[in-house]
Amino acid sequence: MYNLWPICVILKSRQRVPEHVEPEPELPKLRKDFTVEELKKYDGTGSDGRVLVAVNGKVFDVTKGKRFYGPGGPYSAFGGRDASRGLATFSVVCPKEDYDDLSDLNTMEMDSVREWEMQFTEKYEYVGKLLRPGEEPTNYSDEEEDGSQQETVEKPKDE
Repeated sequence: MYNLWPICVILKSRQRVPEHVEPEPELPKLRKDFTVEELKKYDGTGSDGRVLVAVNGKVFDVTKGKRFYGPGGPYSAFGGRDASRGLATFSVVCPKEDYDDLSDLNTMEMDSVREWEMQFTEKYEYVGKLLRPGEEPTNYSDEEEDGSQQETVEKPKDE
């Protein structure tokens, strides 16, 4: 029994005591589609501290995971960006600056992107779509709660 004591002391000393973290005030829900450029503003450095991440064309509010995706976090390169390629290739190197259609990813990598998309869907709040260049944003109604009722804004046709 005394022989186990040093092991217990070593193991106990390696356990991290969770730091007391005050919960951040809840931000108002955001329902909006984003261009790549608009998304960049939500990397956690803004006045409200909101962090958004896009995965497979969907934008998620990951502010509650700010310690991971916000400034100084291990995945901060994904904050305010499309993380799809990085998640698919297991790389946290700064993602592409422009819209990435992911067309060059192989089947396994795309399966990985879809798995990450499911995980983000389960864990974080869906905000809207990541818009392709030239794509029109969706007009989300104020009453909409779950993102299931969407109305696409039609671009007037030139006659």
